[in-house]
Amino acid sequence: MATAPLQAQTKPSFKVAWSIYAGWMPWGYAQDSGIVQKWADKYGIEIEVTQFNDYVESMNQYTAGAYDAVTLTNMDGLSIPAAGGVDTTAVIVGDFSDGNDAVILKGKDKLEDIKGESVNLVEFSVSEYLLNRGLETVGLTGRDVKIVNTADPDMVGAFQTADVQAMVTWNPMVSEIAKLDDAHIVFDSSKIPGEILDLMVANTDTLKAHPEFGKALAGIWYETVALMTSDTPEGAKARAAMGAASGTDQAGFEEQLAATHLFADPVKAVSFTQSKEMADGMDHVRNFLFDKGLLGAGAPSVDVIGIELADGTVLGDESNVKLRFDTQFMQAAADNAL
Repeated sequence: MATAPLQAQTKPSFKVAWSIYAGWMPWGYAQDSGIVQKWADKYGIEIEVTQFNDYVESMNQYTAGAYDAVTLTNMDGLSIPAAGGVDTTAVIVGDFSDGNDAVILKGKDKLEDIKGESVNLVEFSVSEYLLNRGLETVGLTGRDVKIVNTADPDMVGAFQTADVQAMVTWNPMVSEIAKLDDAHIVFDSSKIPGEILDLMVANTDTLKAHPEFGKALAGIWYETVALMTSDTPEGAKARAAMGAASGTDQAGFEEQLAATHLFADPVKAVSFTQSKEMADGMDHVRNFLFDKGLLGAGAPSVDVIGIELADGTVLGDESNVKLRFDTQFMQAAADNAL
């Protein structure tokens, strides 16, 4: 009798952080609907899934070791935990942004009109990356604008103030801002497909010690996404719930999904993760981060941090790999081996 509480205490326990974004809403629904508990029970572990209202804070908490896994983009995975020395593995490549991230101007409808403006965005995030990629297309650079660092929960309100004339953000904020009479989307992520990836990552050492955690995450994700994308009453209910949780409704959420290249099929997720397209995208991203000084203080070159791709090749320093794309858990889902 006395050993029962001790056994319960020794069950491996893991903490997962996520934030509001079209491609990450399945995590909250999975928690609320019991799917998380189902897969945790299958592997004899505990999983606690927590929503963060501030995306950057969720990544900082993961980097500090308070969480074992977090939803983030490929760029932010490299610039925050990896650059901070935390060896991180992408367990799931969930989607790439295909219009969910956008540059929005007030009262002007051409990207060229952004020259000389102050631009509100989450500094050093994918928003700044998108802005720079857009500026390249019209012969401008980051030096032609002034960045105003703005937290993501403040975007919609900020755009409606007189001082803000230009903004870069992501859904659901993009959809809300785009409905305003004077808002014009002048560039979005559909112009750079495959470069802004939405991931579920986990601490590499934790995954090595507990591969069952990675398997559970994959099981949770693919079960929830299959439900969400199904043309059934249950699927509609899931989309409605995810829409409400993100501050919109079913129609609004489905609009955001239309701007998301979702890898609901693990076979396609594995194929993309192994592709040259993804490798080229990561090369773009790491060069941007180096140019911005975001690969660590005094980083001598773009190669300072190693990025291990799905085929085992490494971009950068092979002796300092801190971001890894490992398809084993997605492949297990594809093989029905979870």
